[in-house]
Amino acid sequence: MKMLFLGLLFSVSAFATQQADHTGEEKAVYQAILDYVEGIYNGEPERIQRSVHPQMRKHGFYIQDGAYTEVPMTFERLEKLAATFKKEGRIPADATFEITIFEVMDQTASAKLTAFWGMDYFHLAKFDGKWMITNVLWQSLPSEK
Repeated sequence: MKMLFLGLLFSVSAFATQQADHTGEEKAVYQAILDYVEGIYNGEPERIQRSVHPQMRKHGFYIQDGAYTEVPMTFERLEKLAATFKKEGRIPADATFEITIFEVMDQTASAKLTAFWGMDYFHLAKFDGKWMITNVLWQSLPSEK
C-alpha cells in the first residue's frame, strides 16, 4: 500500500510540474503575441523583431467595397507597418485587443488575436528556446448585415 501511495504521489507531483512548465510556456507564447500587437499599437518595430520570425508568412483579407481583398505581407512590411501605423493616426484611441491561446506544445503553438483591425490566427514555433510567430492568417471583422 505504501508503494502505491508513493507511486501516486510521484505521478501527481510530475503532473503538477508539467502543468507549471506549460503555464510558463503559455506565458511566453502570450508575450510573443503581446509584442506583436503592442509593437503595432505603440509604433515599436523592435517588438516585431523580437517576436516574429524573419521568414514569417502573413496573409490577410480586408473588406473593400463589400468584397474581401487579399493582402500578403512580408516580415519587412510588417516592421514598416509597426513603425508607421500609429504615426499615421491609423490606431483608434480606444483600440483594445484580446489574446486567446489555443494550444501550446513543446515546439509549436496556436493562438488568436482580436484587434481593432480584425482577427489574426497565429502559428508559433520555438527557435533556440524562444517562441516566435511563424504564420499569421487574418481578416477584417465581418461587416454586420
